[in-house]
Amino acid sequence: MNKTIGFIGGGNMAQAIIRGLLAAGHPAQKIAVADPGDTARSALSEIDSGMLVGDDNAAVAAAADVLVLATKPQYIVDVAQQCAGSNQELVVSIAAGITLASIEAALGDNVAVVRIMPNTPSLVGRGMAGLVGNAAVGDAEKVIADSIVAATGTGIWVSDEAMMDAVTAVSGSGPAYFFMMMELLADGAESFGFDKATARQLAVETALGAATLASAEDVDLAELRRRVTSPGGTTEAACTTLEAGGIRELFEKALTAARDRSIELGKS
Repeated sequence: MNKTIGFIGGGNMAQAIIRGLLAAGHPAQKIAVADPGDTARSALSEIDSGMLVGDDNAAVAAAADVLVLATKPQYIVDVAQQCAGSNQELVVSIAAGITLASIEAALGDNVAVVRIMPNTPSLVGRGMAGLVGNAAVGDAEKVIADSIVAATGTGIWVSDEAMMDAVTAVSGSGPAYFFMMMELLADGAESFGFDKATARQLAVETALGAATLASAEDVDLAELRRRVTSPGGTTEAACTTLEAGGIRELFEKALTAARDRSIELGKS
């Protein structure tokens, strides 16, 4: 993609995308970033001195073929208004909860807009994102958005913007659920007598191995669980205890709470 990509906001997620784009061969001279913070601008310049880095949103918007709005959600609409009329081929927002309609209203009519909901594993190139576009987004714009997502992982398109709240609950917030499970495993390992570092290694490497196996095997996740759960064995004892404690119902409530909170934040 030989287009100039501009970023309004140069925080961690923007930096992750930029690093991924550079690693994929995108020219540094085709990346422009605006951020008001000296620390962020310094970090961006250290990534590659060939990028245009400054604090002028309008200048970056004017230079960009594709504009990525990467500020905090409460600033997105104001920033979009500042960039209105700069005639991008595509505007991408990675801010949670800010609707396509809100961004469209700020930018003006007939602007192609895509919302991307990334997650924190994007920082290590293993992100999972949801994407949705407005009516002005066609195949060409989808290719551009896909290339941005591919810089930090993978993504899925949803046809109904309301499903972005579900994406937020499942993959956006999802890493925290797995971190909690690893935390609990590590705590258990410590209670059995392992030192903190060893307990952490046992939990993290087990989680990584399980996720890698699930990614490699094209079978139902329940089947993978069954394969490791021998009748009368240790895994069955643990899973039976979890089931008896209502883990499925509790997790369903947790996901619903996350989805509903995403809806509330979008309305506010």
